[in-house]
Amino acid sequence: MVFTDRTGGVSVAPYATLNIGDHVGDDPDAVAENRDRAARALGVGDTAHWAWLSQVHGATVHRVDAEPAAGGPPVEADAAVTRRAGVPLVVLTADCAPIAIADDAAVGVVHAGWQGLERGVVAAAVDALREIGRGPVRAVVGPCIRPAHYEFGRADLDRLVTRFGPTVEGRTAAGRPALDVAAGVRVAFAEVGVTDVVDTGICTAADPARWFSYRRDGTTGRQAVVVVREG
Repeated sequence: MVFTDRTGGVSVAPYATLNIGDHVGDDPDAVAENRDRAARALGVGDTAHWAWLSQVHGATVHRVDAEPAAGGPPVEADAAVTRRAGVPLVVLTADCAPIAIADDAAVGVVHAGWQGLERGVVAAAVDALREIGRGPVRAVVGPCIRPAHYEFGRADLDRLVTRFGPTVEGRTAAGRPALDVAAGVRVAFAEVGVTDVVDTGICTAADPARWFSYRRDGTTGRQAVVVVREG
């Protein structure tokens, strides 16, 4: 499991430098080189055979049973799971929570923004992992936007507080209402009996030198979480 950051690539501003996303307006050749650099650094093979997703802020989970074919379109989903060794699963983010999950026989990745969280993507991913795996589920929540930088509309925030409880309500650095996405993720895991959850605590919006942040910058790149089951 690796969480990439924005350093060490070839893209130029506003995508500088290790932009992994091919859907944000960056030069396709630069994105391809960035992906190849990430693959070489991780030692996990040709990115043409990684399990890429077309993320839509939903709760669909893609089950990867075979190595993805080179050149195939990404599957529309916001999570993926597999028992197959050696196939990298990928989620791209620039403020939403990138999550790695695993048990004793399978691994998965999850893209959890506020919409996917509300639609149940965390529970759906855990259910899918349990269908193909065995043993207790473990999770790691990667770099995502934190309340200090995530002012949130009152009506939507009230609805999420009703759904997930008061821990998801925070305050920005200026004292305005904010959403704590990571707190919502932890509640969603607890609801499905997953208690082994590690949170990196990193805020994407707080460090422009290291992390892409859509809320901070608007047009920007994407970092990735890459998870591979070892053989």
